[in-house]
Amino acid sequence: MTTKDPRAAGLARLAALVADETRAACLLALLDGRAWTAGELARHAGVAASTLSEHLGKLVAGGLLAEERQGRHRYVRLADARVAHLVEDLAAQVAPGAAERPRTLRQAGAGSAMARGRTCYDHLAGRLGIAVTDAFAARGLLLQDTGFALTDAGLRWFGTAGIGLDRRGRRPLARACLDWTERRPHLAGVAGAALCRHALEAGWCVRIGSERAVKVTEAGERALSELLGIPAQALR
Repeated sequence: MTTKDPRAAGLARLAALVADETRAACLLALLDGRAWTAGELARHAGVAASTLSEHLGKLVAGGLLAEERQGRHRYVRLADARVAHLVEDLAAQVAPGAAERPRTLRQAGAGSAMARGRTCYDHLAGRLGIAVTDAFAARGLLLQDTGFALTDAGLRWFGTAGIGLDRRGRRPLARACLDWTERRPHLAGVAGAALCRHALEAGWCVRIGSERAVKVTEAGERALSELLGIPAQALR
């Protein structure tokens, strides 16, 4: 007689939470790291507000979303980086040809922009994220032998670039996150989040469109060329 793993029931409940297209659409939208209102998510998912409210209740109760209210508005966001990594890792398992083909030029343009560069919760992803990760590795700032780890030179690089690293808490300093468009890992963790935050605050990148897409500015091209040796054409 075998003893059932006590984690089995919890894993089944978690899988059931994600195994709904409307809830999956909400989780993917919230990978932009920002708080959305219930109304915004309902329009994004293409469902009635009452239907969306029921789904959000399940996601909050299941610990995948955090909720806050301001006046009449109800805001939700991903509960933490752990949930973001789970959603991104699951999305990366979807076969490249399984996604629905864009039906309009606007959809095609949005998809192209997301593949070029985007935020993955609080770090950079897409070709931009991979270019940064490859540059870190090529310059000896990042080791990728067994997981991701910043080298001493990598730590000094962040200091020289004026990018602070908050090393408090249990979040890893560097973490590999599988990129769902490039099928390769990009830099996440404390270092990835700090770099992304600095890139947006310093104007190296700007958000475009209504999703997670970002575009590297001329200032960003100069900075990433000087600091990491990334050619401008690799960022466009």
